[in-house]
Amino acid sequence: MKNPGRGAPYGYDSLAEAAGCGRGLIEKLATGKQKTADVADAHSLVEALGVAVLVLFAPSASPELDDSSHEEPPIKKE
Repeated sequence: MKNPGRGAPYGYDSLAEAAGCGRGLIEKLATGKQKTADVADAHSLVEALGVAVLVLFAPSASPELDDSSHEEPPIKKE
């Protein structure tokens, strides 16, 4: 993966080392298996990447793009 802020390429291991986070966290975030990180890890990641927090953890621009809402809404029984 490329580092947009500093221009240096990172792999999961090298980013984890640079940010002081676990490789598993980096991999889960990159693959979308995990959508959030605790504040300390998020700030460590953006500092290593040289980008703003919202670059990595921006909310979806549209509800249609938010893949966390795949469940059907509850149906009221009468």
